[in-house]
Amino acid sequence: MISRTDILRVLTYLPQTYVSSVQPGQGFFAAFRTLIAGMLLASGGGYGQDGPGLLRLEKEIPLPGVEGRIDHFSVNAPGKRIFIAALENGTVEVVDTVKGQRTTEIRGLKEPQGLYYDDATNRLYVASAGDGTLRIYDGISLALQSSIPFGDDADNVRYDESSGRIWVGYGNGGLGIVAAENNAGEIALGSHPESFQLEHSGSRVFVNVPKEFGVAVVDRTKHAVISKWGLDWTFGNYPMALDESEKRLFVGCRIPARLVILDTDSGRVVAKLPIVGDTDDLFFDPTRHLIYVIGGEGAVDVFRMDNPNHYEHVGRTTTAAGARTGLFVPALDRLFVAVPNRGSQTAKLLVYQIAQSPQ
Repeated sequence: MISRTDILRVLTYLPQTYVSSVQPGQGFFAAFRTLIAGMLLASGGGYGQDGPGLLRLEKEIPLPGVEGRIDHFSVNAPGKRIFIAALENGTVEVVDTVKGQRTTEIRGLKEPQGLYYDDATNRLYVASAGDGTLRIYDGISLALQSSIPFGDDADNVRYDESSGRIWVGYGNGGLGIVAAENNAGEIALGSHPESFQLEHSGSRVFVNVPKEFGVAVVDRTKHAVISKWGLDWTFGNYPMALDESEKRLFVGCRIPARLVILDTDSGRVVAKLPIVGDTDDLFFDPTRHLIYVIGGEGAVDVFRMDNPNHYEHVGRTTTAAGARTGLFVPALDRLFVAVPNRGSQTAKLLVYQIAQSPQ
């Protein structure tokens, strides 16, 4: 829930062109709605549906009995299994991509959100918002091995290849660190973290902190926030991807709907591009130099990096209402998108093949 304080903080960042749209005598929240409406009208993506080819729907895999919002994914690439956090259903759905079917599920969870499958140890990590726990399962039998409490709202999960540790975003502002199935430390952020990405060749973690209206940069050797980057009057920053080789950070914002691209040396915004609304996942494809932005308005936008400072919109593929999460799996060369149950629309997993990048 956005508070009056959050709104006031947003207003301090808005350009005068938006602020001047407010009429004298408007109430506080009416004025804020006017401002947001102006920003949304200014977003104007105007992208049409793809012509033939960039994303080709290979199959649809039903998710029978899955109700409500669907959150994030992970993959067991050698086993060709996709794990899906069905948040409002209280389950993790396990999908065999070869058979094209949901094979089993983990039940009894309280709002599962973030997942990570470790192929090396065959461990599945499940972060749940409802009880703030990180549960660790045997990836083959799906038997629960241990549970680590983080207070509340455990969310995104990442793996640190340099240390073998698991990182979890949680609560009102923290990153938790897990080693040997124990809580090994926490880093305060000030408010709840959304997507975050870890450098492989350095010690930094880039963290979306929407209520702080930007990106927090954490040094994982110092266990501290070392910088904060703004997003040039864009807000609601939830998904994130990283191109470490070109030093570019991709941030998906909802107000207005924009893909914001930052230079990771300086934090400078190098590009802002209109995107599908209600984005909750985005991915960088290093082979094709493509960025896939998944949005709950019912589409995937695809951008090509011509060079680190120039990007082109190269396709939009219609998905379904509320389909805002998914996963790009380089090892399988597939993009997966989750469709939630809404009215006559049944829950399913969309599997897309990806063509070569257009020239």
